[in-house]
Amino acid sequence: MQALFNIINKPLGWVLENLANVFNGNFALAVFFFTLIINLVLIPLSIKSQKSSMQQARIKPKLDELKAKYGDDKQKYSMAMQDLYKEEGVSMSGGCLPMILRLVFMMSIYYLIMQPLTYLMHVDAETINEAVEAFKITAGRGGYELGLIESVLANPGKFPELDKVVGNIDFNFLGINLTGKPVFNIDIFHHFNKLWIMPLVAFAAQLFTSFLSLIMQKKTNPEAPSMAGMMLTMPLFSLFIGFSVPAGVAFYWACSSLIGGLIQVGLQMFYGPQKMLAKERGKEIAKQCDFETAQIKNAQMKNEN
Repeated sequence: MQALFNIINKPLGWVLENLANVFNGNFALAVFFFTLIINLVLIPLSIKSQKSSMQQARIKPKLDELKAKYGDDKQKYSMAMQDLYKEEGVSMSGGCLPMILRLVFMMSIYYLIMQPLTYLMHVDAETINEAVEAFKITAGRGGYELGLIESVLANPGKFPELDKVVGNIDFNFLGINLTGKPVFNIDIFHHFNKLWIMPLVAFAAQLFTSFLSLIMQKKTNPEAPSMAGMMLTMPLFSLFIGFSVPAGVAFYWACSSLIGGLIQVGLQMFYGPQKMLAKERGKEIAKQCDFETAQIKNAQMKNEN
């Protein structure tokens, strides 16, 4: 799996590197605009997934008829369902491929953000491993390379090979060190750490976009099952994970949630399954009307002759 991510992340790392150069080494701005570009590039996959959902909605009444006809005979129902999909020209897995590809990209970008030394600064693996041993970086730091960068910045001169390359990138965002890992303490009044802001921002961003998605779902498809239970589950999961990874990862999640969520809301407005289904049915009705009009004209011409 890591080999697959390496294939994807090398060209993506080049994009991130050039964005960092455009913004004078500002890691936060590079990550934000990198996330924006990736989400814009993935829009066609999202539209394809929406179209697949529309096709599923279009044939749902016929599927319900088959289910009522064959009852508990699952084998006959399955065969009839396959025939229906073939007859209607609908792929049974049409919506899965775009989702899988999007998931692979999102996971790949996660590793890209976690490994800026490898993909952004092009430091070889041997040097990274030597530095990890020198600074005694462990998995508990939540991100080997971001944790390593934090140690290099805090201990200049201890590992000269990385001092210069790390110094070319600014990992601060509004005074928050994105290489640091937020460690939660129940005594928030005496042990508050500004690194906590990043997991909280990621939580708020995902909660906001989940709320927008829920509103759009109710508007575009009132009969769809409610996803209100998921509205808090995923943001809370992000909040929990946000305290176990460097702040830079939580910052990326916040950017991804806001940008990706707003794009999805926009796609729901223009390419929602119910809206596309209504357009599809409108075209079918118009085609039927044209056919009937042509039939009437032909009949009239025959009568005149």
